[in-house]
Amino acid sequence: MEEVPPCGCRTRPLASFQAGVFDLDGVLTATARLHLASWKELFDTFLRQRSERQGEPFRPFSEADYRRYLDGKPRHAGIRSFLRARGIALPDGSPEDAPGQETVYGLGSRKNAIFNRRLQEDGVEVFDSAVALVRALHAAGVRTALVTSSRNADAVLAAAGLSGLFDLRIDGNDAARLGLAGKPNPAVYLHAARLLGVAPADAFGVEDALAGVAALRAAGYGLVIGVDRAGQAPALLGHGADLVVQDLAELPPPWIGLPLRQRSAAAGRCR
Repeated sequence: MEEVPPCGCRTRPLASFQAGVFDLDGVLTATARLHLASWKELFDTFLRQRSERQGEPFRPFSEADYRRYLDGKPRHAGIRSFLRARGIALPDGSPEDAPGQETVYGLGSRKNAIFNRRLQEDGVEVFDSAVALVRALHAAGVRTALVTSSRNADAVLAAAGLSGLFDLRIDGNDAARLGLAGKPNPAVYLHAARLLGVAPADAFGVEDALAGVAALRAAGYGLVIGVDRAGQAPALLGHGADLVVQDLAELPPPWIGLPLRQRSAAAGRCR
C-alpha cells in the first residue's frame, strides 16, 4: 500500500469503531465472479432466444451490464433494471414461477438455479485478508455483521467454511421478509446498525459495489471503505467511499490503532 501524508482524510482506526459491516460478494468471497457468470448465462440465453423470435440483433450481456444494473442490488430489482435498460417489458409474475419462465420472478429462479449449480461445481474462493480482518476486529472487541443482497449467503458461507464468522448476518431473504428496500437505499445498513446496537457514525462499512457504497454513505456510517475488484476506484469514490483499496491487506493492522491512510494510486484524492 502506498501511503500518503495525512491530508484531511478520515484517519480514525478501525479498532476504535464499535462495529464493522461487510458485504459478501467481492469483499469476503470471490462469488461476484460466480454471480457475473450466472447472470451472463441466464441473460445470454434469454436474449438470444428473444432475438431469434423477433428477428432482432443479439446483444450479449456484458460485465459492464452487471456492474451497472445488477451488482449489489436485490435479485429482482436488478433484473428489472437491466430489462428496462434494454427496453424489454416483462410481467413480474410470482415467487412460484418456474425457472426460465419469462417473468421477472421466473428469470430470478433460473438465475438462482444456475448460481447454485456453479457454486457446487466451482466452489468458493475466499479473500483471506477479509477473514483475517474480521477475526482481528473480534479480538479487539469490535462487533461485525455481514450485510448482503444475496439470497444464497447461507450456502456460500457454508461452502467457504465461514458460517460462524460474524456476530450478525442480514441477507436478501431477511430484507425481503422485513420489507427493507435494497441497496443503494440505506435501509439494510440502518437496520444492521440498530441490531448491532450502535449509531451508524460509530460503525464502518466495506463494500465493492457502487450501490453498496452509496447505501453506506446514505446511512451515515463513520467510514466507508471501497474494495476495487473491477478497476472502478474513481466511481467508488464518487458514490461515497472515503478510501479505496484493491485488497483489505493494504489496510494497516487495525488492532494496533494505526490511522487509516488513503492509497494514492487507487483513490487519487482524499474525501
